[in-house]
Formats: sequence, structure tokens, C-alpha cells
Amino acid sequence: MTELKKWITTALLTLLLLPAMAQQKADTTYTFRFVPQKDMFYVPWNGNDMELARLLECIESNKTDILDGKLPLYVDGYCNSLNGEKENLAIAKIRSNRVKSELITRAGIKEESFITRNHAAEGDFVTVRLTVPAEETTVSDVEAEARRKAEAERLAAEKRAEQERLAEEQRKAEEARLAAEKAEAEKAAQQNTLADTPSETKITTDYHLSLRANLLRWATLTPDLGVEWRICPSWGIAVNGSWTSWSWSDKDRRYALWEVAPEVRYYMGEKKAWYLGAMFKAGQFNYKLSETGKQGDLMGGGITAGYRLRLNKALDLDFNLGLGYLNADYEKYEVIDGVRVRRGNETKDWWGPINAGVTLVWKLF
Repeated sequence: MTELKKWITTALLTLLLLPAMAQQKADTTYTFRFVPQKDMFYVPWNGNDMELARLLECIESNKTDILDGKLPLYVDGYCNSLNGEKENLAIAKIRSNRVKSELITRAGIKEESFITRNHAAEGDFVTVRLTVPAEETTVSDVEAEARRKAEAERLAAEKRAEQERLAEEQRKAEEARLAAEKAEAEKAAQQNTLADTPSETKITTDYHLSLRANLLRWATLTPDLGVEWRICPSWGIAVNGSWTSWSWSDKDRRYALWEVAPEVRYYMGEKKAWYLGAMFKAGQFNYKLSETGKQGDLMGGGITAGYRLRLNKALDLDFNLGLGYLNADYEKYEVIDGVRVRRGNETKDWWGPINAGVTLVWKLF
């Protein structure tokens, strides 16, 4: 009789406890992973698509309770890949909102169905947790624990991978810095070597004496020749001379002159191509291009400037222009029956261009 009472009591207790056990609830957690320091929710990335499909299936099974507010969705955003707590919390909040927007769009639930918290710690992910009846949970406590453990191991592996990536970037940056320093040192050594070695780019150091001919003077039938002595790469002394004597119309017309123009030059720049100079000019002329002729002396000087264009190792073109002052002191005359008749003296001063040339330079030695 006593045994029968014990059996009946046990049966009754079992019947009473079964409904309570059926009403126990268990947490089901879904984890969505994010790229460190980024807030974009990549659904197809790192298993997020499979986790989202499981969550949507669970929401669909409990949608009525969720919309009635009986079964809230707990959303926790995490970020610890930035420098400060404020920045981490801001990114965590954006991540939580992106996951909620995805669920609102796909599952048709409302913002009121979520309870959201954000954390500046633990990793770069968002979790969505539902507390559902135990019999509806498809994952047992053992499976849930295994999943949590696997997630922890995955997060640790991601952290190690991120540390290795940062270390590799630092190593590459250090290698690039060392390579740049080495290249700079080699470039400096090469420049020092070139400075000690004669180079074709330094066109003013491979000769000392050159022969010159002003092509503009030759074009006006006025032969012109000169020489230049390069004292050093920056300084030179040039002397040009011109002479011509032409007559026609039974010597009634004449064009004759001679000029000497010494010049001191200072060459500038790395290639010593540009220069400034000071010129002195002296000469005599005899022009009779109309009924009245002019014969006399000229003298003056001024500032010159120019550029040397290298053609090859032996030849240059010298483009130059001189500005300054010339004084011409001359007498005017007419020729009557073959006799020159003087018509007075004049003096003229001229300010402006006193010389121009496109000069061919032949470097002798």
C-alpha cells in the first residue's frame, strides 16, 4: 500500500511539472560579423548570410509574439577596433541600426520590437537574441555552448589575423622606408660622382677657346668673325669684328664699315647656357645710299644678354641682344662730277638696341 502511494505521488508531481517545464524559455543568439573599423553590413560575408537565414526563420515562427511585444529582439552592437571609446560606440550603434534595418525590411517587423545596447569592447560584431520557448528552440544547450565556444575561438583567430596583418603592414612600411633611404643615398652618391666626372650636360667646361661668326651680319653681306676665351665655367671674354666695303653705280653709291666689339660675359645656371655681359663697340662707317653720304666714327657700349643652344659636341648657336648707347660723329657729303663736296658735320646719340646676333660658335679646344 505504501509503495502504491509513492508511485501515485510521483506520477502526480510529474504531471504537474511537465507544463511548467514546457513553458521554460531559452535564449537563441545570432551573430553577425563586421570588418574591423567598418560599419557596412555585408550579408554574404563570413557566414552572415546563413546566420541571417536562421534568424529570419526563427522570427517567422514567432512573428505574432514579436509584433505583440511579447517576444522582444535584443540587439547588441560591439566594436573595439578603433582608438577611443566614443568612436567605438558610434560605430557599434551604426552596425546595430544596419542589422535592424535588414530585419525590418526582410521580416516586416517594427523598430518597437527591438531592445538595443551598444558596447565598446569584445570585438567587431552584432548579436540578436530571442528568448523563445524551449521546445521551439532548435539548438540544444550543448549545441549553443559549442557555438558560443566556436564564436569565441573565431573572434580570437580574427584578432590574431588582424595583429598579423598590422605587423605585416608595418614590416612592409619599414622596408619601403629603408629602400627609399637607400635610393636617396645612391642618388646622392651618383650626383657626387657626376660632379667629379666631366659630363656632356656641362657644356661650358669641355673647351676654352672658340671661333664665332654672327650669321645675321653675314646675311647682310657684312663678314663677321670673333673669338671667345672661357676663363672659367662662369666667365668668358669675347671679341667680334666686322668689315665690309661695297660700291655700285660707278661708285656713286657705297656701303662700307668696320667695327670691333669686345665683351665680358657671366654665364649662369647649372648648364651655363644663359649669360649677361657688358660690351664696348667702336668703328667707322661710310654710307651713301642716296644723294647725301655720311662718313664718320661711332663709339658706345651697353648690356648684353643671351642664350647658348648646344647643337653637338663641337657647335653651339648663340642668341644675343645688346641694349645701350651709341654716339656717331660724322660729316655729310655729296659727289659732284666725281668730286666729294662736304655738306657739314653732325653728331647723333642713340639709345636702344646696339647689337643683335645669331652666332655660330665652333669650340676649338
